[in-house]
Amino acid sequence: MPNTRDIRRRIRSVQNTRQLTKAMKMVSAARLRRAQQAMVNARPYAQKMADVLHSLAARASPLAHPLLAERELRRSEVVALTGDRGMCGSFNANIIRRAAGVIAEEEAAHREMSLQCVGRKGRDYFRRRRPIRRERVDFFRSFGYAAAAAIARELMDRFVQEEIDSVVVVYNEFKSALQPRVVVERLLPVPRAEVQAQPQGTLEDYIYEPPGPELLEELLPRHVEWQVYRACLESAAAE
Repeated sequence: MPNTRDIRRRIRSVQNTRQLTKAMKMVSAARLRRAQQAMVNARPYAQKMADVLHSLAARASPLAHPLLAERELRRSEVVALTGDRGMCGSFNANIIRRAAGVIAEEEAAHREMSLQCVGRKGRDYFRRRRPIRRERVDFFRSFGYAAAAAIARELMDRFVQEEIDSVVVVYNEFKSALQPRVVVERLLPVPRAEVQAQPQGTLEDYIYEPPGPELLEELLPRHVEWQVYRACLESAAAE
């Protein structure tokens, strides 16, 4: 039977554990608020840039810019954004399952696939099952626009050099802290807006300054960088 000293020691131990978990909870809440705020700030800009450029690209020739080139799909790359930690429910499992499904579908169509894993959990799963072309571990610990842009530039270089014919990003879009949504998004070639289902069959138009070709040359690479950055922010907030 424990004596009084043992009981007091156990009480102090429980109190210390409670203080520690309370501090961890406060740190996690602060990190979540920062991630959510960064995502909320970036989402409208990225979405409007995508709308404008997709509309502009729909009127341009596929030859107007290398990032618009739609080639025969023979080689594709999947970029899977997972977390570096495992204590987040089905967050990582859903991404891994969906990325594996996309790869299986593409390989069933006799396309050569390459895989880039951003996050430790995706890397740990896939490296036992298939080759990983590029892995980025602990990426989300202190990432920013420059780090996301580096991923985008590498993908654009490979696409322009025709090492790959398309790029698909699989990530968790933030809906709420408890319910992220898995998104499979084509990054390259840059999607072209479809004609809206209206009687006129027209696209929403914009007045461009400078002219369209100059805008494409300047903004398309930046658009791809922002889409990668937004996907990273969404994933960080959803985790």
